[in-house]
Amino acid sequence: MNPRPARSLMTIGDVLGLLRPDFPDITISKIRFLESEGLIEPQRSPSGYRKFADGDVERLRFVLTAQRDHYLPLRVIRQHLEARDRGEAVPPLGARRAAPENGRRRPRNLVAADTTAEEPAVRLTRRQLLDGAGIGEDLLASLEEYGLVRRIGAHYHGEDLAIARTAAALGEFGFEVRHLRAVKAAADRQVGLIEQMVAPQLRRRSPGAHEQAAETAREIAALSVRLHAALVANGLRESLDP
Repeated sequence: MNPRPARSLMTIGDVLGLLRPDFPDITISKIRFLESEGLIEPQRSPSGYRKFADGDVERLRFVLTAQRDHYLPLRVIRQHLEARDRGEAVPPLGARRAAPENGRRRPRNLVAADTTAEEPAVRLTRRQLLDGAGIGEDLLASLEEYGLVRRIGAHYHGEDLAIARTAAALGEFGFEVRHLRAVKAAADRQVGLIEQMVAPQLRRRSPGAHEQAAETAREIAALSVRLHAALVANGLRESLDP
């Protein structure tokens, strides 16, 4: 039998049409997100349009199958692809990893401050937070008063450290904590929207449904942050450019 001739380069719409019968939830935004994560590298036309080869589609199928059927996080999928690209022998996707001795999964946040994070959440004492952020008790008290930082029991999360550092840096430009209430309100609305989007996944009873929902939430959060940054940059360009 003669080998099947290679398909000519495809547009992102062509790829969407090929994948959608097997992956009905696939979207152009999802493909662009996977590209931004370095999992595929389509060519670009002189005018900047993405052009996909058969190998790109095969990699997309691999990534989407690993997420849907094996509930693997992008970090693990990336490692698998990189090892395969180097010609190394890699275990099949269904290979089971040793479970923790107590049979429990590591704790994971639904929406992490670092959207690629896969490690257990960092916990900080009050002193560690103050020292790590380089702030004083007064600023931390204000952050807590306005709900930007919240202590759980005797500890803070790693995200609280990032919030405190950023608030301190904004303070150098004259921002007070009260000015950040609008940012907190917008973030709360975004979290609520993401939770609505992943709620159907969380209601599934299939194994790994929660992990898949967490991965989806992180991907949506990353896209939302990117969109917010672009909108702010665009608004400033319109108001500041001569």
